[in-house]
Amino acid sequence: MKYTLLTLFLLLTFAVCGQKSARIKELETQRNKALADIELTNKLLEETSRSAQNSLNRLNLLSQQILSRKKIINLLNEEVKAIDKEMTDINQHISSLEKELQGKKDNYAKSVQGLYKRHNSQDKLLFILSADNFTQSLRRIRYLQEYSAWQKRQAKEIIVKQEEINREKEELEKRRTGKQTLLAERESENKKLSSEEATQKTEVQQLTKKQKELQADLKKKRQQAQNLNQQIEKQIAAEIARAEAEKKKGKGTEQRTADSKGGYAMTKAEKQLSDNFASNRGKLPFPVTGRYTIVSTFGEHAHPQLKNVRVYNNGIDIQTTPGTDARAVFNGEVTSIFVVPGYNTSVIIRHGNYLTVYSNLSEVYVKKGDKVATQQAIGKIFTDTQDSNSTILHFELRKEKEKLNPRPWLD
Repeated sequence: MKYTLLTLFLLLTFAVCGQKSARIKELETQRNKALADIELTNKLLEETSRSAQNSLNRLNLLSQQILSRKKIINLLNEEVKAIDKEMTDINQHISSLEKELQGKKDNYAKSVQGLYKRHNSQDKLLFILSADNFTQSLRRIRYLQEYSAWQKRQAKEIIVKQEEINREKEELEKRRTGKQTLLAERESENKKLSSEEATQKTEVQQLTKKQKELQADLKKKRQQAQNLNQQIEKQIAAEIARAEAEKKKGKGTEQRTADSKGGYAMTKAEKQLSDNFASNRGKLPFPVTGRYTIVSTFGEHAHPQLKNVRVYNNGIDIQTTPGTDARAVFNGEVTSIFVVPGYNTSVIIRHGNYLTVYSNLSEVYVKKGDKVATQQAIGKIFTDTQDSNSTILHFELRKEKEKLNPRPWLD
């Protein structure tokens, strides 16, 4: 029973080590992704000019880079803790193995001493011949055979157990080396973070000196955003009116119903599409191909670094590399394509009573009325080579007239 419990303990120890190794692999994957994000941000910063009009965008990129760097440091801390736990588990396992090994050595030593005292083969023969009958002699022969086999097994088990201990010690040494590597990497990341925070501070100081120019630029962008919003709402109102007119006239073979008063009256197929869209919240693909970073988030909020500066956004702004395409986040129908100064060409895709808006396109690959599929390219994102040299997609999500934060919907 003791041996069974010990075996169970060792199996559980191995299982825990396995889980910890899987955890470390997961942390490494997250850290590599964060490093890739920083690599992209560095590239975007190199491509983004230092013009006054684009300084705010550079500051947003730097802020995103700092967040990614802090994430890497936190992940490194978690990896170090996970390795420390693994090392503790391995040390406990080695102690258990050494205890078990010592027990086997002691038992083997006692058996050898016992044979030596009985003068080996002569005593064995006398032990057999002194039996009361033939059956007892056979039992004694089997006993000696089994005893001899047990001794051989014990000797082999001692060797195997010693080899297992040696392997565990080698594994422990690998963990120590891995931990030292992570600690050195963490120190390096902390230095990079300090440098980036100093750069961010410099950018903030420069922007503070250009406060009037910055506020004028923000006012212009806010007006452009309002114009875009008016155009989107105009298109939505026209679609709702059209669907309502079809409903009243009984046009088409399918009956139309709206989920809410004054909402878009959907056909049965559109209702199913709408439900499918809603069920994919948190799993929609990002509306860009390739690598990207979010430089402006949803809603109205104070800028985290600049005093007296408020940011307004009805969606999110996604910066990527030149030549990147915008893509549909879900199956739907292109219901509107229009142009607004500051946002170039915009495309609206309807998914039942949900709508997605893709703005700042330089080329459009679809036309009004087209059915599009999830991840289908719908146009090329505009690259501002004259000023900021940036490639930014403005993306919005709405349910009827209600503006939604797109980020929780995206994978």
